[in-house]
Amino acid sequence: MISLRQMRSVVAVAEEGSFTRAAARENATQSGISQHVAAVEDVLGVRLFERTSDGVLLTPAGNRYYTKVLDVLRGAEDAIIDARSRKNTLSGTVCAGIMPVLARAALAPALERMARQHPDVSIEIVEGYSGALTDSVKAEELDFAVVPAFGGAMGLNVSHLARDREMLVGGALSGVVHGKPVRLSEIAPLKLVTPSRTNIRKARIEDYLTTHSVQVERIMEMDAMLGTLDFVARSDWVTILPGVICAPDMDGAIRRVAPIDEPPLFLDLVQIEPARQPMSTQSRVFLEEIKKEVGKLVAK
Repeated sequence: MISLRQMRSVVAVAEEGSFTRAAARENATQSGISQHVAAVEDVLGVRLFERTSDGVLLTPAGNRYYTKVLDVLRGAEDAIIDARSRKNTLSGTVCAGIMPVLARAALAPALERMARQHPDVSIEIVEGYSGALTDSVKAEELDFAVVPAFGGAMGLNVSHLARDREMLVGGALSGVVHGKPVRLSEIAPLKLVTPSRTNIRKARIEDYLTTHSVQVERIMEMDAMLGTLDFVARSDWVTILPGVICAPDMDGAIRRVAPIDEPPLFLDLVQIEPARQPMSTQSRVFLEEIKKEVGKLVAK
């Protein structure tokens, strides 16, 4: 008989590519994880992993077993969620990861509705950039997160959430004409604030600038959203941000916002969750509230 704990150990090693990292994720010892994997291999009569200089990789048999085990683990968790959902009131905890671009305008209304409609649900929010949020979801520290679209990763379920248009944002000294679509090559060279290289959006912005021959005079990297907004409002620097975060600036009083055009630049947002663990009822309800708010902001 193979236990759920042994299955989880196999999944952790497969997704982490290392017995050491799998042990840290499962709060276990490396020897304990190794024993679980060995026990499963003994029962199945096949090798699940092969060791390489870079870690461990699934064998073909291991890959098939991993895929089937995900369904078993999700089914076990789903049975627990279903039983708990039979209560008259929604309760429990939600741990969600949110990008800074969503935290400014979309988060508060969604939180307000949840607090008012489901007072027995406790919500924990972690604000961060895509790399850190993705790692936390894989480790099951977060129930879900909303991040920019990427190529996907083992151990995650990824679903499209929304598409948003990128905007050029600057202050009174920037020369940005509020509300007027702008072709970046026509206002270059730019003094541009961008995210750091740990942010997926950095590479996308650089690819756009290179592809469309947009000259850049200077670049400043800043992973501080409020700092970026304040800096461009006070200077002649500009930044590129999704429309969802620009909602409070649509009056043009402090910052000027112009849709990037010819061609437009878009940001696709996805929701990610652990592949081996279905989302709880309270997490699904909260995610729907976030989707509603993002939908309102993207449509503007």
